Amino acid sequence: MISKRSLFGAAAAGGLLARPHLAMAQGRPGIIGSFEAAEQAFVFGLPIVMNYTVMYEFAIDRNSGQFKAPFNQIWNDAQVFTWRDTAVPTPNSDTPYSMSWLDLRAEPVVISVPDVPAGRYFSVQVCDGNTYNAGYVGSRSTGQEAGSWIIAGPGWQGATPPGIKGVIRSTTQFALTIFRTQLFGPTDMPNVVAVQRGYRVEPLSTFLRQAAPPPAHEIRWPRVSADLAKHHFFDYLSFALQFNAAQPNEAAIRARMATIGIDGRGTAMPHSFLDRVELLGAAFEGNRKVEAAVAAAGAAMNGWRVTPIPGSLEGYNGDWMLRAVAAKAGIYGNTTEEATYPFTRTTAMGEALDGSTGRYTLTFGPNQLPPVNAFWSVTMYHGGNQLLVQNPIDRYLINSPMLQGMRRNPDGGVTIHVQKDDPGEALRANWLPAPNGPIYLVMRLYWPKTETPSLLPIGRGAWRPPGIVKVG
Repeated sequence: MISKRSLFGAAAAGGLLARPHLAMAQGRPGIIGSFEAAEQAFVFGLPIVMNYTVMYEFAIDRNSGQFKAPFNQIWNDAQVFTWRDTAVPTPNSDTPYSMSWLDLRAEPVVISVPDVPAGRYFSVQVCDGNTYNAGYVGSRSTGQEAGSWIIAGPGWQGATPPGIKGVIRSTTQFALTIFRTQLFGPTDMPNVVAVQRGYRVEPLSTFLRQAAPPPAHEIRWPRVSADLAKHHFFDYLSFALQFNAAQPNEAAIRARMATIGIDGRGTAMPHSFLDRVELLGAAFEGNRKVEAAVAAAGAAMNGWRVTPIPGSLEGYNGDWMLRAVAAKAGIYGNTTEEATYPFTRTTAMGEALDGSTGRYTLTFGPNQLPPVNAFWSVTMYHGGNQLLVQNPIDRYLINSPMLQGMRRNPDGGVTIHVQKDDPGEALRANWLPAPNGPIYLVMRLYWPKTETPSLLPIGRGAWRPPGIVKVG
C-alpha cells in the first residue's frame, strides 16, 4: 500500500494538500459515530469515485490503455465495445460510441449533432461528476434534426446566444457526453461513421468565434486504479468533491462527512493507523450494503430484476443508495425513459447461472419481443467482473437487428441459446456465448414504449421479460 505522500504529492492548486489533518481529530465523533459517517460517505461517494476512476483512464492518463481523448475533444469509435474494453463495467456493445469528457471551469462547451436519418436511433447523454443524467439530445428527446446545445457548469450565468437550441446544466465542473449511434450490422458501419463525422464538441468561445477566456488552473491529478480506489476510497472522494458544487439536498450528508475530514475542499484525510482501519472497515461494510441493494433492487420479474433509474438530480432526490445501486449495476446507465435494463444472474427458478456447468435458453414467444420504439438487446457479461466475454465468434450480444438472420421457432417465437460451447451450425445464429463461470445478463430496451404492452411503469407494466430456463 502506497503512502499518502506518494499517492498525492504536493498538489498544485485544485489538488490535495499533502499535510496531516490532525486538528480534525478534536472534532471527530466517537468510534461508532465515525464508522457510521464513513459508511454513509461511502454510499454517497461511490458513484463519484467510480466516475473519477473512469475519467482518469479515459481523459487524463494517456498510458492507461483505455485513453480516448483530452478534455473538450471528441473521440469517435468505429466499432462496438469488446472484451478488451475494461475501464467501464457492464459496457454497452450495441452502439458505437463517441464521447467527450468536458472541462467546464473556464467556459461552457457546445455539442452539435447533424441531421440523422429517420429510423436510426441516436442519443447524446450528458452525465456529470455526480453521475446525474443532466440532459439528453437525440431521437427520443429532441428528434433527428441537427442542432447545437450548451453544456454549462455550476454557476455559469451567461446569455444563450443565437444558434443554440438549449442549455444543459451540469452540477459539476467536469462532465461526460456519451454519443450512441445505432448500428444495424457489420456492413452498416460506414453509415454510422458518416453520422459520427457530424458530431462536434467545442468551447463556447470557439462556437461564437470569439477570444477564449483565461484557462482554468492546472490540476495535479492523483493516479487511480481499481485497486487504489478500493484501498484509498475516501482520499479520492475528498479530492473529487472539490469539483462538485454542493447541492441543497446534500446539506445533511456533507455535514456528516465533514466530521470525518471530508470537507469538499480537497483537503487530505486523516492518516493515522486507526483512522485507516476505521475507514477501510466502513468502506467494506458500505460496499456490502450496496451490493445487497443491487441484488434486491427494483422489481423481480421471472428471475430478472428491473430497477427504475431516475437519472437526474431531482429524480434521485437525495436517495444516495439508489444512486449508488445505479452506478454499481452499470455506471452511466440511461434514465428509464431513454433505456430500461432488466438484469439477471439466475434462472426463472432462482438457480445461479453458471456457464461452466449449465446450458440455458431464453425464449421470446410470438408477439412477445421487447416493446421498444428503437431496438433491444441481450448482452452477456462475466458474473465476476461484469465485463464482456471473449469468445470464438466475437459475439457479445443478440439484438433486434439480428432477428432476420436467426432461426425461428415453429410458433414464430425465437429462442436464444446461452452456453459456453458452440451449439452447432443449425443453432449458431441463436447462440449467445457464455463464460466458463458465473453469468450476468443485461437486457437493454432503448426508448421503451409506454403504450400497452409495455415494461413501463416498472413493476406494473403488462410486458415482462421471459425467464431463463436451464436445459436438461
